[in-house]
Amino acid sequence: MPKNNKFPIVNRDLSWLSFNERVLQEAEDCSVPLIDRFRFLGIFSNNLDEFYRIRVAANKRLVELKIKTIGNDSPKIIQQQINKKSISLQNKFEVIYSSLLKELETENIFVVNETTLPTEHVEFVDDYFEQIVRPTLVPIMLNNKAPFPKLKGRSIYFAVKLTVSSKKTEYAIIEIPSLVTPRFIVLPDIKDKKYIILLDDIIRFKLTSIFAIFKFTKIEAYTIKATLDAELDIDQDISQSIIDKISKSLKTRKSASPVRFVYDATMPKDFLKFILTQNKPHKSDSIIPGGRYHNFKDFINFPNVGRPELKNEKKKPLLHPDLKNKISLLAEIDKKDILINYPYQTFNHIIDLLREAAIDPKVTSIKINLYRVAKNSKVVNALINAAKNGKSVTVIIELFARFDEEANIHWSNKMIDEGIKVIFGYPGLKVHSKLILITKKDKNQVTRYAHIGTGNFHELNATIYADTSLLTKDKRLTEEVYKVFQLFRGSFNQPRFKHLLVSPFNSRQKINGLIENEIKNAIAGKPAYMMVKLNNLVDQEIIKKLYQASNAGVKIQLIVRGICSLIPGVKNYSENIEVISIVDQFLEHSRLMIFCNENNELYYLTSADWMSRNIDRRIEVGCPIYDKTLQKTIKDIITLQLSDNKKARIIDKEQDNKYKTFAQKITIRSQQELYLYFKKVKNS
Repeated sequence: MPKNNKFPIVNRDLSWLSFNERVLQEAEDCSVPLIDRFRFLGIFSNNLDEFYRIRVAANKRLVELKIKTIGNDSPKIIQQQINKKSISLQNKFEVIYSSLLKELETENIFVVNETTLPTEHVEFVDDYFEQIVRPTLVPIMLNNKAPFPKLKGRSIYFAVKLTVSSKKTEYAIIEIPSLVTPRFIVLPDIKDKKYIILLDDIIRFKLTSIFAIFKFTKIEAYTIKATLDAELDIDQDISQSIIDKISKSLKTRKSASPVRFVYDATMPKDFLKFILTQNKPHKSDSIIPGGRYHNFKDFINFPNVGRPELKNEKKKPLLHPDLKNKISLLAEIDKKDILINYPYQTFNHIIDLLREAAIDPKVTSIKINLYRVAKNSKVVNALINAAKNGKSVTVIIELFARFDEEANIHWSNKMIDEGIKVIFGYPGLKVHSKLILITKKDKNQVTRYAHIGTGNFHELNATIYADTSLLTKDKRLTEEVYKVFQLFRGSFNQPRFKHLLVSPFNSRQKINGLIENEIKNAIAGKPAYMMVKLNNLVDQEIIKKLYQASNAGVKIQLIVRGICSLIPGVKNYSENIEVISIVDQFLEHSRLMIFCNENNELYYLTSADWMSRNIDRRIEVGCPIYDKTLQKTIKDIITLQLSDNKKARIIDKEQDNKYKTFAQKITIRSQQELYLYFKKVKNS
């Protein structure tokens, strides 16, 4: 590798946009069931919204502070590139949406608007509007006497123009009540044809009625939306509790400054100018032309009124062969380590484990990290049940889990009321580890059982996210998990971990050591390779180390779902590195690592991505997999995914997301193959 300090890297935000383009590809893929393609449009839109609220908002602050460079990047130029790419993706989005509507029509399903509404539906729409919609509408007239209303970040609005005469025009804003009423309304069938109308278009259809007091000659309505800065600004007032501080900041978030303004591209220029003048966006804000509809995230729940085949069949999560119909899960963990892989295998085993611990008279304590939990969390209910049964229950809850802060405050208060000891993280570090520690005392013998995983304790996510959990009583691991929990009791002594990878204490050192070992072996002419599966790869120190390994002859195969700042295939840097990304029905979320180690392979799972924040600024925990049978399971998972020739995309310097293809005629769609794999397996 050349000796200069610069090496090939992709800006993380531009790489993220490339990932979201892969999501958009799923909406374009004709092999994906039609209704699910609408769902991917919704996921794409929701992703982009959060991207602007977080990443672009942060970049905007750099631009406003006139910071010229961060690393090798100019915030101003990055902002321009983001906007250019976003507009390109938005145009592609609109083309895909139009084509999907046409495909719906071949199924005798019609999405109608105010201009194409069949006369047979007029009475239904009139009644629906009067009974359901009108009571929720609050039109605000725009004039020079009152300030322009503050737009909410999660809402969409109609900007309304009423032409009264050649000399007089009235303007108004109406919030579309999609947060309190359904976005999609299924209309009555007409013979064998089915109809859907959006809430937006019901309001358009009744605009004349809403503004009847004005004697206008023409009325127009165009959708607008503001995306607000989602960063929390936590003040340092030590007299406030952490819950009070976050609650206060959440209120601030709701009235935060905008970072993106999206408008209907068909809006007349003079009307757009009026709205922008009134709204007074900052010059660094992103002004993005869009389509007729915004907040496409609602399309995640687009209704299927047609054949069942128009949606992916929901496969029932499998029972783990080692836990199926067993009386005691703790007794099974006594026998051997167990690996559970979601969503192929059921998350109910974790809930059952907590329920068993809650009533087992020999269990004395339960400790757990919570980052995100379900709305009606069975996990929390099991913990409350344990406390009621006299167990010592300690919950380390991360209040700064972005967009779940309010939910986590709610659960914190509920658990405190039930006698659970709640600890709010660790000073200065976000807690992102996925740990459970159950302590059992039988006479004078103490046994600890640990859960170490890659995903949150969230029942719903476990049916959508592909994650992995290890259940073990191996003292090498459980004693060190105990050490991690001791950190949250106020122990600030530097802990030592021989087996676990614990950020920020030893993860970087361990990862560097594992890569260095492969470099050493490659230089010595020994077998040397790495197979790593991550969500994101951004940390520049690790990327540089991977480039060194590639130049030493280490074969590196990476599966990176989201951001990948590393560029594979670059001469003198990464010729031995291959990167793919898999986007399919489930969200790939597990982090797994295999290192050759002179053909005595080392296996790990971890909660941490290879990002600076995960390695240096969070509590993250990874662990070795010692059991040979479980190692084979991880190897089989990685091998299947690397051989995917249906949903795998090649990551390269062009960032064009070409699908990976092979010469063989057999199609391998790894997520489908993995479900069959776990269905056949008798022992994990």
